[in-house]
Amino acid sequence: MWQFLVAGGPFMFALVLTSVVSVAFIIERGLALRRGKVAPPGLEAALERFQPGEDLNNLKLLCQQQSSSLGRLVLTGIEHLHWPKADNADCLQTRARHEVVQLERGLVVLEVIVGIAPLLGLVGTLHGLITLFGDLGRTGLADNSVVARGIAIALNTTLMGLLIAIPTLIAWSYFTKKVESLAVEMETLLDEFLRRQYRPSVPSDHPGGSPAGPRT
Repeated sequence: MWQFLVAGGPFMFALVLTSVVSVAFIIERGLALRRGKVAPPGLEAALERFQPGEDLNNLKLLCQQQSSSLGRLVLTGIEHLHWPKADNADCLQTRARHEVVQLERGLVVLEVIVGIAPLLGLVGTLHGLITLFGDLGRTGLADNSVVARGIAIALNTTLMGLLIAIPTLIAWSYFTKKVESLAVEMETLLDEFLRRQYRPSVPSDHPGGSPAGPRT
């Protein structure tokens, strides 16, 4: 393995560093995007069961105990229930965009690695071929096996670049889709929560009725 890396030249070590960064971010995002960490099942169930008129403090306490993206969004919605529904929804959307950005943190690094790993491999191959043909120009073509071995060594970096880019691309695609799926699910839960909290307005001239607002 060491000989394989050394034979690839200086660009091979750049590719090794790239692979280390890729593995580190894949592991970090894999841990950060766990469903239980982003949208805890217990909080989801409590949010779905919560009905207008129930004690909001219990729900707030649960959100604070289970720190998560969904919990922070629910707290934002609860804190602004005294606002009109449209304003509260706009505030939640702004906060949700911030949470999605946090969930996507690191994915841009994987995206960059997907692009640069094959290019670094290609540059390494070209560097190896230039070195090989430069040596052949000085020494002459005495043994075809030397040329074949030199070309094979030069292609090592291309192989390494592809071996890095392919699994990184798979991980990037998976995490991107997972963030999108989690965002849609949280949006659905919060939309249903707000609908239940804001009662329909009742005309003031309705028998026994008066305008109703959100429960706080």
